[in-house]
Amino acid sequence: MLKIGDKVRFLNAVGGGIVKGFQSKEIALVEEEDGFEIPVLIRECVVVETTNLKVNPENNLPQIPPKTPSFNPIIVREQASESSYQYDTTETPEGEFLTVELAFIPTDILQLQTCDYEAYLINDSNYFLRYHLFSVENKSAKILHQGEIEPHTQYHFMTVKKEELNLLENIVFQAIAFKQTKFSLKPNFDVRIKNNVVKFYKRHSFVENDYFSQEALIFSLIKNDVATKDFSFSSTELQEAMKTKNENVSKNIFQKQPKKKQSETSRILEIDLHIHALLDSVVGMDSKAILDYQLSIFRQVMNENLKQKGKKIVFIHGKGEGVLRAEIIKELKKRYSNCYVQDASFREYGFGATMVTIR
Repeated sequence: MLKIGDKVRFLNAVGGGIVKGFQSKEIALVEEEDGFEIPVLIRECVVVETTNLKVNPENNLPQIPPKTPSFNPIIVREQASESSYQYDTTETPEGEFLTVELAFIPTDILQLQTCDYEAYLINDSNYFLRYHLFSVENKSAKILHQGEIEPHTQYHFMTVKKEELNLLENIVFQAIAFKQTKFSLKPNFDVRIKNNVVKFYKRHSFVENDYFSQEALIFSLIKNDVATKDFSFSSTELQEAMKTKNENVSKNIFQKQPKKKQSETSRILEIDLHIHALLDSVVGMDSKAILDYQLSIFRQVMNENLKQKGKKIVFIHGKGEGVLRAEIIKELKKRYSNCYVQDASFREYGFGATMVTIR
């Protein structure tokens, strides 16, 4: 719960301050930097720094606790404070199925290359969750946060600096769900996810959502009582997948029989470089990874046919923004300058194909 002395920022407005009191059960009095107190809805306040001061019930002012002897604990862990933002706690039928998500909101969506990110844990269910969130590297784990989150709550648990994004590459989320009254027992969750942090630099990764007024990058941890599987590939897994797919493409796509309208076209080999024609799934691949894969297929086809003088190859790349076509032309000039290049038949392919003749 929000307490006097907590430092807050406003969820849907610029600014923040120190909580000085409460006007009602739903409205807090927040003192801004200019010294003025303003009434703010409690649900519009996000705690950025909590206080350990207790409140004197007589005057509603914080009490300074007496000094206690200092000590040197072996381990000190920061415990999660109670959530500062709560939805209506009335139970809903859909809330009986656990849905837990991880959300990141950039501090400046126009400066994704340099800004920080506010991290939220979202519990969209009727259950309390006792959780641990780890960052994992090799066999070593580091606690990002731990605590308890209430039903139908989104909790701001940390600000991620740009240089800390590598902590989010491999995440483990463990949770136990329960209620204060009788409830249906849920399994213990151990969710392991791999994240391509390049997403944090892509504007289209941040989308409108049901939880925030701002666009956010959201990862599903648990959906309808089911733990989410890995939503991205590691670089090693991606290379293995590409290697396997290359072998399959060599056996299948590259042997595709061209359309035979006349004897001259019988020597034309058509290669569709649209990514959906090459891979069954592009989960975890950003635009650069997709482009690199398409170019690797282009090079493989060229190298396999370099000794076939007079061979005609049509690379179908689509019109789009012209990025793939431009890269193919660049490759042809750099690596295969002895080949003849022209636009493929407009009637057959429109503006979306390039024909290469081996010489």
